[in-house]
Amino acid sequence: MIVDLDRIIRYRTVDSTMQAAASLPVGSVVVAGEQTAGQGRHGHTWHSEPGNGLYVSIVLPPTPVLTLALGLATADAIAQVTGVACDLRWPNDVMIGHRKTAGILVQLIDQRAIAGIGINVNHGEFPPELAEEATSLRLAAGGAELPLPELLTGLLHAVDTFVQEDKETILRLFTQASSYAAGRRVTVNLPDGAIEGTTAGLDADGFLIVRKDDGTETLVLAGGVRAARS
Repeated sequence: MIVDLDRIIRYRTVDSTMQAAASLPVGSVVVAGEQTAGQGRHGHTWHSEPGNGLYVSIVLPPTPVLTLALGLATADAIAQVTGVACDLRWPNDVMIGHRKTAGILVQLIDQRAIAGIGINVNHGEFPPELAEEATSLRLAAGGAELPLPELLTGLLHAVDTFVQEDKETILRLFTQASSYAAGRRVTVNLPDGAIEGTTAGLDADGFLIVRKDDGTETLVLAGGVRAARS
């Protein structure tokens, strides 16, 4: 195993599990009941309601398409433990319908990948600015409180399994699991402006291909992907 289930460091409150994990060896896991400065992509923060979410960082060896593998692992663990089926929005969002329930962020530090995973589990509501974009497993499951320890165990086992798969397998599984990978009308916010088009699969390195209405294709290396407004 890569993930060491005996090397879990727990905090009641921490600024960021990713920061806490940054100096730890491969296999280490940091879990917090609350984050005061949880990290999201593009400098955003992750809403970390105390006691109701799973906020975890895992130190892993760098591997190709790691973010996609972690998305698959997160969705698999959620399905196995809670029965809630999730969608995957390239590259790092775990979705229920059009709302986000989990997010993934990977940072490379000194030949190690610090993988932060945040899951909205037992949240009953969200701040007004997030209410249209976020949901929780509890809300999706009908309101019953869900077990955080079992979900953590399931997540760590799933991560250990998926990160050892080869790149081609991860690309195939992600394409199968994600409604965003191909045939989805999307808007993509790029550094030089937004584009709109239809997703046309992943390339050999896991980047998203978007075909615009004029027939040209754009390879999305990074950027916010959203379902286009109808």
